[in-house]
Amino acid sequence: MTDAPVAELDLDTLPERLDSVAAERAHRKRQLAVAFRLFARYGYDEGIAGHLTARDPEFPNRFWVNPYAVHFSRIKVSDLLLLDENGKVVDGTRRTNKAAFAIHSTIHEAREDVVAVAHAHTIHGRAWSALNRPLDPIVQESCAFYENHVLFDEYKGLVLERDEGVRIAARLGSKRAAILRHHGLLTVGRSVGEAAWWFITMERACQMQLLAEAAGTPRVMTAEEAALAARQFGSANMARNNFRLLEDLIVEQEPDVLD
Repeated sequence: MTDAPVAELDLDTLPERLDSVAAERAHRKRQLAVAFRLFARYGYDEGIAGHLTARDPEFPNRFWVNPYAVHFSRIKVSDLLLLDENGKVVDGTRRTNKAAFAIHSTIHEAREDVVAVAHAHTIHGRAWSALNRPLDPIVQESCAFYENHVLFDEYKGLVLERDEGVRIAARLGSKRAAILRHHGLLTVGRSVGEAAWWFITMERACQMQLLAEAAGTPRVMTAEEAALAARQFGSANMARNNFRLLEDLIVEQEPDVLD
């Protein structure tokens, strides 16, 4: 992959984090609640399944997560739970999904750079995961994951124990996304906005490849083309800007998300 300069959009540079702990915590919780509302709009809900988490900026071994059995479309900032390193709720009045702790705690533990983790059981992500293949670089947006995602090619039912979470984290390594075979998609980011946007992008990439292959044999980009698109469409700042557009829309149309 070349390091030569490439053309980029003239986007505002959005910071990964805010200056104070209190402001950053409020920011992460706001974006987390908004992300759940977005996932509901896009049909990423599947009963009680699915979870997004955000590391607490003051206590890095703890993370914020959605409460158990609350529909994504109803989640508010005040509903979010703070879990400690043992899975105990230390802030909040409800309980969480056991699988959320098994998967997310191990990734947060293994990846100090990761602020947020997104995982949901989506239609196209699950369909693609059954093919037991990584995504191909066939459209420019898919290249956000070019050489930056993995296939977790084992399946042992519900992830309820940390040992399988440890294996997922080990397979993920330093990448931004994973396809969990027979299960779904998982993305990470240095901010909630990044993790959520990468998830949305990956679900769409799965949909586009399924459609393209149903219609014929899609042309796979050359390594040079894919590397160029990866540098442009894999920009973390672009992800933060894209999420901000959606965040503004949710807050305007569903202001109760901030309650």
